[in-house]
Amino acid sequence: MIPDEELAKGCREGDPKAQKQLFDRFSGRMLGVCARYASSSDEAEDILQEGFIKVFFRISSFKGEGSLEGWIRRVMVNTALDQIRKNKSFGKMIDLEVASAEAFAEDHTIESMNAKDLLKLMRTMPPGFRTVFNLYAVEGFAHKEIASMLGISESTSKSQYSRARVYLQKLVETTEKLV
Repeated sequence: MIPDEELAKGCREGDPKAQKQLFDRFSGRMLGVCARYASSSDEAEDILQEGFIKVFFRISSFKGEGSLEGWIRRVMVNTALDQIRKNKSFGKMIDLEVASAEAFAEDHTIESMNAKDLLKLMRTMPPGFRTVFNLYAVEGFAHKEIASMLGISESTSKSQYSRARVYLQKLVETTEKLV
């Protein structure tokens, strides 16, 4: 297996074999990243393709500080956010002051779900909820960073995350009742 640094070097030099190997090595994991932000499999694949185009055009900006996978993940997340902004599907944001108290309830049902079922439920979420939930709970960004990335207030980011958790909890409860 070729080390990441050599793959990056080959891609910077425009080597199609290196580009294919880089795509083959990371596309599966990155499709998972894209799927968390997309509302369908087709949209996730579109984000993935657009993201890898950006990776190959911007590979010269990867300086080897940190992992190549982490750098590619960041490109994919930013591509997904660009797609959301472009489609203006982010939805109405609700400020923290109007968030219901139930949004802060602790429930560990969501944490115990398998990834495939959680992804299926997340795709039904409004884009604002889904985006903030992903950035905070999955990608590990702080609300201050999320606010900056999305052009919203920090309290709105917190509100969207809290409401996303409540939304998912209600979906889980509904799903469990149907089973």
